[in-house]
Amino acid sequence: MFNLKESQVGKRDLSPLLRLRFTPTGVKQRSGDESLFPTCDFFDVWRSTSSGSNRATRTEIRGALPEVGGKQRAIMSHIEKTFRALREQGKKAFIPFITAGDPDLETTSRLIAELEKNGADIIELGVPFSDPMADGPVIQRASERALAAGVTVRDCLELVKRVRKTSDIPIVLFSYLNPLLSLGLGQMGKELAGAGVDGLLITDLVPEEGEEIKAQMAAAGVDLIFLVAPTSSDERLEMISAASAGFIYAVSRTGVTGVRQSLSDAVSSLVDRVRRFSDLPVAVGFGISTPEQVSEVLRYADAAVVGSRIVLEIEKHIGDESLVEQVGLLTRSLAFQ
Repeated sequence: MFNLKESQVGKRDLSPLLRLRFTPTGVKQRSGDESLFPTCDFFDVWRSTSSGSNRATRTEIRGALPEVGGKQRAIMSHIEKTFRALREQGKKAFIPFITAGDPDLETTSRLIAELEKNGADIIELGVPFSDPMADGPVIQRASERALAAGVTVRDCLELVKRVRKTSDIPIVLFSYLNPLLSLGLGQMGKELAGAGVDGLLITDLVPEEGEEIKAQMAAAGVDLIFLVAPTSSDERLEMISAASAGFIYAVSRTGVTGVRQSLSDAVSSLVDRVRRFSDLPVAVGFGISTPEQVSEVLRYADAAVVGSRIVLEIEKHIGDESLVEQVGLLTRSLAFQ
């Protein structure tokens, strides 16, 4: 998708690993192989279309840490407490997505503060990646700009650390698996928790392949979030629900991220189906881009995620001194219905 070198995914050169994954049977395959994601709902979808005051404090959440599997984790996470506080006030969550380092890391820090000021309840922070097969052209271009500036996953974590000096808003790192490998497979949970990350969504990770990472995140008190899609069977919804923490991310339609003119009728049914298997909040994303669509989603879901529309606004104002302000105005129009 990009002309960038694959080795830009992190401080290590991971290009030999970039296109390789392990299936549940342990057989190595390349991403062009139709059997690479035999049980991954999102990639089934992708293939089919390619042919503030309501928040709990971190101290409050990480206070009681019982032993689980010989390690400690929080009873209720920062994300879960945020949803609970909103529910007690009769509110739903607004979750904007931005790419770290687009257009630069300092601006991203300012954008997070502006998003929070204008109605964001949780922030999704995208880790730039050279092969973002779940993302449409808007977010692809954002990743390309960040990678061209040399932004790595460790830069993303340092950014979160800086944000934590002034803000307690829950932050979910939205990433593909490969960039995270530069942290060390056995160190991911410790690195994310140490930076102040509250949740992790690995777009190309399925529960069958995620037991080790799931255990790490649980021990570190970081919620591991999985995707479900309209094409997911009830059997898979049950499996994904059991593996998820924090909330469950429901993809609104088949295909990749991007601005859409309308939402699929299947998404409300998907939310209802997920609730048969889990009491976790359900957030709906992919394709939500207008205040009307946010309102529609929040009639049946616990949160609305808006990504491409906000990233597009950033792109539109690159080089403009009013970039952060303009993104704030858009966010306010989306978040306050």
